[in-house]
Amino acid sequence: MLPILLMFSLFLLWRGHNAPGGGFSGGLVAAAALTLHLLAFGIPATKKLLRVSPRTMIASGLLIAALSGVAPMFVGKPFMTGLWVDVNGTHLGTPMLFDLGVYVLVIGMALKIIVTISEEDR
Repeated sequence: MLPILLMFSLFLLWRGHNAPGGGFSGGLVAAAALTLHLLAFGIPATKKLLRVSPRTMIASGLLIAALSGVAPMFVGKPFMTGLWVDVNGTHLGTPMLFDLGVYVLVIGMALKIIVTISEEDR
C-alpha cells in the first residue's frame, strides 16, 4: 500500500504543476501513507524507512521553496516570478521547484507532529 500511495502523491505533485493539486496535497498523501506505515510497523521502522528526520525535511523544504522565490532576483526579475526552461520538450520552472519544497515541507511537518504525539503516548 505504501508504494502505491507514494506514487499517487508524486502524481499529485506533478499534476499540480499545471492543474489543481501540487505540493500541499501530494505532501499530505505521502504523509498519510507514512503515517499508515507508522501505525502498522511502529516508530522505529518508520524512522528507519525515512532515513531523514522530519526536522531535516522541514528545513530542506523551506530552503527549496525559498530558493525558488529568490532565483528570479538573480536575473533581475521580482521575487517569486516564474522562470521557465524547456528541457527536451518538458516545460520546467521555478513554480515546480516551489511545489517540490512545499511537498517536502508538508511531509516533514505532518510526520513531526505524528511522531511527537506517538512518542508521548508511550
